[in-house]
Amino acid sequence: MPNAKVLESKKAIVDVLSDRIQAATAVVFVDYKGITVAQDTELRNKFREAGVEYSVVKNTLTRFAANKAGFNEFDEVLNGTTSMATTTDDPIAPARIVSEFAKKNKNVLKIKGGIVEGKVQTVDALNAFGELPSKNALIAQVLGTFLAPISSLAFVLDQIRQQKEGGSAPAEAPAEA
Repeated sequence: MPNAKVLESKKAIVDVLSDRIQAATAVVFVDYKGITVAQDTELRNKFREAGVEYSVVKNTLTRFAANKAGFNEFDEVLNGTTSMATTTDDPIAPARIVSEFAKKNKNVLKIKGGIVEGKVQTVDALNAFGELPSKNALIAQVLGTFLAPISSLAFVLDQIRQQKEGGSAPAEAPAEA
C-alpha cells in the first residue's frame, strides 16, 4: 500500500491531467515505441511550434484522469508506451503532426485514440484529420477563393475605365487562382 505522500502526489497528477484533457480542443494518445532521441526532439519541436503540449504519461494515472474528465473509452488503449498531445488551439494540429511524422519516419508513431472538440474519435478518424491542412492553410484557401473573383472584377473594371479614357488596348486577363 503506497504511503499517504505518494498517494497525494498521484492524485495531484491525475487532477492536472484531467484538467488538461477537459480544457483541450484536442487530445491524441500516441504509441511512441521505437522512437529515437533525435526523432523525439524533432517531434517535440514540431509540437511546440504548433502550440501543442506533448508529454509521456503513465497509463494508469492517465486512465484515471480520462475517466474523471468523463472519457472512459480509453481503458483499452492506455497500455504500453503512451504519450499525450493536447492543444487548446487548432484541434487538428496534434493528429496532423503525428500523421506527418509517422509517414516521414517509417511509422515510428501510432495514434491510439483521442478526443476532438469534446468527442471521442476513432484511430481512423484521427488519421484522416492528420491528412487535412492546418487551420491557417484552410483559411488562406477560403480567402483565396473569395479574392479570385474580386481580382477578376477589378481587372475588368480597370479595362473598361481605360477604354472609356481612350487608353491602350485591353491587356490579357490575369490567371485565376
